[in-house]
Amino acid sequence: MAITDYKIIFTGPVGAGKTTAITSISDSAPVKTDTKATDMTQNKKSHTTVAMDYGVLKLEDGEQIHLYGTPGQERFDFMWDILTTGGIGLVLLIDNTQKDPMKDLRFFVDAFADFIKETSIVVGVTRMDLAKKPVLEDYRVTLKSLGLNPPLFEVDARDKHDISLLIQALLFTLDPNLNEANG
Repeated sequence: MAITDYKIIFTGPVGAGKTTAITSISDSAPVKTDTKATDMTQNKKSHTTVAMDYGVLKLEDGEQIHLYGTPGQERFDFMWDILTTGGIGLVLLIDNTQKDPMKDLRFFVDAFADFIKETSIVVGVTRMDLAKKPVLEDYRVTLKSLGLNPPLFEVDARDKHDISLLIQALLFTLDPNLNEANG
């Protein structure tokens, strides 16, 4: 039996939790390309991803899911196309504490529209414990206005179980029979 490797992309704005999510779920020490933030990003965090984050999730049957996190800043968008090549799906993380998280949602859905059409997407909203609004239903309405109805969850990027749920939901959208195959 041939072992298959899969590639999942994590994206979203600066500070949404991409690096943290990959770190929380990766079975090996993740590769990070963080550097000291020198622009407006430094108001949100001291370091930012400039190329990618990388981790790997090892499955019981020897298969692996490679996890790639994009930089959140638009000025590094050239990396987005590079990282999505060969990917099977997108995990979009949105920070609920931002000034206009719906604007972030629309921006990233639009930026990755071609990739989403070819694959699938799941959305995780982080930091809902720090900002109660907008609520998940607001995200659902915005996604619907964009012609999408993906799995949508409130998540803590630090929680391995939450990130596992996002990945499982994404895989299920790609192959609804996945659960039946595994008993």
